[in-house]
Amino acid sequence: MTETVSGAATRGGRRGRKGLKVKRVHTTPGVHPYGEVTWQRRDVVMTNWRDGSVNFEQRGVEFPDSWSVNAANIVTTKYFRGAVGTPQREWSLKQLVDRVVGVYTRTGLEHGYFASDEDAEIFDHELKYALIHQLFAFNSPVWFNVGTASPQQVSACFILSVDDQMESILEWYKEEGVIFKGGSGSGVNLSRIRSSKELLSSGGTASGPVSFMRGADASAGTIKSGGATRRAAKMVVLDVDHPDIMEFIETKAREEDKVRALRDAGFDMDLGGKDIVSVQYQNANNSVRVSDEFMHAVENGEEFGLRARLSGEVIETLDARDLFRKMAKAAWECADPGIQYDDTINSWHTTPESGRITASNPCSEYVHLDNSSCNLASINLLKFLGDDGSFDVQRFVKLTELIITAMDISISFADFPTEKIAETTRAYRQLGIGYANLGALLMATGHAYDSDGGRAIAGAITSLMTGVSYRRSAELAGVVGPYDGYARNAEAHKRVMCKHAAANDDLRTVGGMDTGIHREATRQWSECLKTGEKNGYRNAQASLLAPTGTIGLMMDCDTTGIEPDLALVKLKKLVGGGSMQIVNQTVPRALVRLGYQQEQVEAIIEYISEHGHVVDAPGLRPEHYEVFDCAMGERAIAPMGHVRMMAATQPYLSGAISKTVNLPESATVEDIEQVYREGWKLGLKALAVYRDNCKVGQPLSIAKKGGEKAGEDKPAEPPVVEVVEITRPTRRRMPNQRPSTTTRFTVGGAKGYMTASSYPDDGLGEVFLKMSKQGSTLAGVMDAFSVAISIGLQYGVPLETYVSKFVNMRFDPAGMTDDPDVRMAASVMDYIFRRLALDHLPYDERAALGIFSASERAAQQRGEDPAAQHEEVMDAEALAQSAPIERAPAQDAPRPDPAPQEVRALESHQGRTADAPLCMTCGTKMRPAGSCYVCEGCGSTSGCS
Repeated sequence: MTETVSGAATRGGRRGRKGLKVKRVHTTPGVHPYGEVTWQRRDVVMTNWRDGSVNFEQRGVEFPDSWSVNAANIVTTKYFRGAVGTPQREWSLKQLVDRVVGVYTRTGLEHGYFASDEDAEIFDHELKYALIHQLFAFNSPVWFNVGTASPQQVSACFILSVDDQMESILEWYKEEGVIFKGGSGSGVNLSRIRSSKELLSSGGTASGPVSFMRGADASAGTIKSGGATRRAAKMVVLDVDHPDIMEFIETKAREEDKVRALRDAGFDMDLGGKDIVSVQYQNANNSVRVSDEFMHAVENGEEFGLRARLSGEVIETLDARDLFRKMAKAAWECADPGIQYDDTINSWHTTPESGRITASNPCSEYVHLDNSSCNLASINLLKFLGDDGSFDVQRFVKLTELIITAMDISISFADFPTEKIAETTRAYRQLGIGYANLGALLMATGHAYDSDGGRAIAGAITSLMTGVSYRRSAELAGVVGPYDGYARNAEAHKRVMCKHAAANDDLRTVGGMDTGIHREATRQWSECLKTGEKNGYRNAQASLLAPTGTIGLMMDCDTTGIEPDLALVKLKKLVGGGSMQIVNQTVPRALVRLGYQQEQVEAIIEYISEHGHVVDAPGLRPEHYEVFDCAMGERAIAPMGHVRMMAATQPYLSGAISKTVNLPESATVEDIEQVYREGWKLGLKALAVYRDNCKVGQPLSIAKKGGEKAGEDKPAEPPVVEVVEITRPTRRRMPNQRPSTTTRFTVGGAKGYMTASSYPDDGLGEVFLKMSKQGSTLAGVMDAFSVAISIGLQYGVPLETYVSKFVNMRFDPAGMTDDPDVRMAASVMDYIFRRLALDHLPYDERAALGIFSASERAAQQRGEDPAAQHEEVMDAEALAQSAPIERAPAQDAPRPDPAPQEVRALESHQGRTADAPLCMTCGTKMRPAGSCYVCEGCGSTSGCS
């Protein structure tokens, strides 16, 4: 696509400077790339999950017909600029792409990147083609800001610094706030701040970094709630030899205990609840920065010293294994802290003469100098897979060249939140090219994610991407000069390039499509070293693997970043509204690749659609099960499978990898220790873990009666035989005439009726369900279930017990309902018992179970106390009861009409984590994307781009 040629640049007065000669790859001379696409007009209407009202509407938007409804909706709502309903509002993808690419092309011309105007035009056309065909995407800030009247912010990742001075700490608060306001995230290492065990110059004791984390956490929470709806994304790092490391490790675990205790006491600790603000440290990811010295001490069972921040002397000694175990235990309890391997990170540092790498961005993929930033872009790998199963290496190489050129140009026009960040970024020009859809690519080619073949392909692609990126960076250095800090770091930078090339030489292929990719990667690294030796490099950093949240949906990717598929079944949005559950399109492609006939493919797809997994699928050979393993579900990838995949790609990345290692709920503290230990041995730079449901529920504890303590001696007493009379429950039968309510419902297209009958003096006593013709198996099962529940209620089993057991139960049919308040249900049982809870349980009991009505949720969003609604009703009832009015003996004061039903919309997708947050925009349960969460319904994220 591009090559370096001699000649005078046409802009910027750079005579005698070389320029880039750009060649066409995807476009045709004389034909604009838009002219080769079939465009389609659509209507985008987004409804409010609380009350069903329309909260966004733009009709007649224009997209290529190949774009999914979901991708078009997300781009329209998130990235189109201008007030809705005004002529200034963008209405076509063409306008969005023109706005962004126009700035890149003009800036490239002005700064002498191209040899001629014709080359600039080809660059413009190739970039537009790649974007409208979803070959890659820039990170979200580019789409938000470039070409608008707003500051030209292009970076999503920031690293700050803070010193042991109050002025610096307050400046940190301010800088973080500015970054959060712009919708980006930042990270910081607090290890320079004196510990709570050290003295101040005034003679007092220092507060310690954990105390200052409280102020930063409160700031992040305030900006989050006062701004849009995305969570303020931040990372806090502390070195393992800091004297306050133990307090730091246990900080979030203690707060998680508080959440459980307050929830059990009836406080509203749900996402967005008014009482959740009393919990601290929840707006940051925490990570411990460990050294090789510490890890060796863990291995050898040795003591490890904690050092004073100013003098460096050891002020306390701990058992390294005990400290390591406490890290793992805290992560087991609440998923924090993660771990960062300091010596590994800095051994791959290209600019050590300018300072050490001490921190990362919130998702841990960007690791570089303090007070710096990184702009990201991600390639859609599945776009390079041919119908014959081959990977188009040359198109991938040319696209990588194009992206790196564009990303480097963006630094020339970009604005930054602080002057310090602007200076560092312009001096070192850090880039973060990465990819998405790796999991889908591996499945489509018949490779298991956790296999030697899958890891070989991932390693080869990553090596090729970074090799091409740095080779292009070296070519750009020959055109517009190396980065400003290159001269003082030249030897270190070249050393790291040689390390990458050596790692590429060590990559072992398995003889499939990885062989051709690796062969080209080897050639690219050879060219990179040769050109870099001559010109230097334009960029201190080139590649990393980001979570690709919103932009992954923009590109219609099945999988994000380096992640495997989350589940084999997902929801597909339909034109005109609604959605349907479908099997991922990668699955049939994989089955054909594995040699199955069309009839077999159809039978297997039908089985997966019904069951959500491939176990016992008709005609599918057991040795092929592993190809369809996912992050969660029936055949979940083992934790070490995630670690090994990260290790297969890490040596070929400038930065790190945003990824969470999922562990089952049954995982032990020892399992997390093993993951952290193996991550260090395998050369990872950072690692985070998540144990399913670690933030849900609470282990029960039994206290001795009368405040007795274990081991307390008592005077000997004669044994007393106590006769305990066991009271058997009695059935309270329903009267012949009783009030009842019949509800017609639809869940995932399946229709049904529920009749709930109550005792005249209040209290549910009977439930009957009908979902099929009388005499069918389903009708018989539902009748039997209804009888069992009804008898249990009449024997005194609390409705709350049934609700807690059946809510969140997942099976088909599932999905959209026709109930305007309960928009999504994970199963028929999930819908039924949420409906019953809202109609028959008091507010306090529902709140403890996380079930709220529409009006209660709306009150939470307004910052009001939902319980106040019920207090008013109770006051009215009390007043009515005190009035001198004759009443029938069996009739109490009437209950208020049931409030609008609960609006906690539950995703019916298989494999969702039970405690993933609900999207604050549309109410859909979000899904993991690296260390963050992304909403597939509207594209909102919890910090990733």
